[in-house]
Amino acid sequence: MTSRPILLVEDNPSDIKLTQRAFAKSHIANQLVVAEDGQAALDFLFAQKSHELPAVVLLDLNLPKMDGLEVLRRIRADQRTRFLPVVVVTTSKEEQDLVDSYSLGANSYVRKPVSFAEFSAAVAQLGVYWLALNEVPPNGR
Repeated sequence: MTSRPILLVEDNPSDIKLTQRAFAKSHIANQLVVAEDGQAALDFLFAQKSHELPAVVLLDLNLPKMDGLEVLRRIRADQRTRFLPVVVVTTSKEEQDLVDSYSLGANSYVRKPVSFAEFSAAVAQLGVYWLALNEVPPNGR
């Protein structure tokens, strides 16, 4: 059985590269699929005909076309994705973003660390928890 991909919803090219480097450094073998805006993320999730849903969604809040909170709202509203693990990964320090993320069903809220070393450590911890330890119900249940 192949490992399920990880969906990274991020529009900042530097943060995408940083995440790719951190995953490689942490030896996370899951394919990293990148959606650079909210609509692209939903298109990927809801066009799942030939492959499984991702193991986890890493969701930025500040996105073009559709913000991360609206993406989260739509993920939770659909039977196919309502239990899909979603980790909000953002630079936002706004308390309202934190409250809104959890209110809409985020599984976790992580502020992006500034340094690569801190970011790599955070990615390694996310990988171990969400890919190895966490269990979710089968899709749609």
